[in-house]
Amino acid sequence: MAKYYIQSGTVRTVVAADDQEKAALWTVHKTMQQVVPVYDDVELTADEKNDVALVQGIMVLGNTVKVSERGFDRDDAEELDTFELIAHWHQLMIALARLEDLLN
Repeated sequence: MAKYYIQSGTVRTVVAADDQEKAALWTVHKTMQQVVPVYDDVELTADEKNDVALVQGIMVLGNTVKVSERGFDRDDAEELDTFELIAHWHQLMIALARLEDLLN
């Protein structure tokens, strides 16, 4: 797995992934987890999410997600559309929910 530097809005993180899109999707997932209950067993209450946001800061995505294997603030970083990434993430979450329903 390669290491990718992801930046968008207030988000700056490093992710190990198979490719750029998977690294960007993981970043979208971690960002969406702040506001959307993704997993029932690790869901935080609204107050707990507020506390985490105060301590760690709120992650906010911009219009694009820049992905680079070479570092932050690179002119040669790949730019991915945030809306398209969120749509792809949403499709993945629906697929996971359906799989979970089938297994239960």
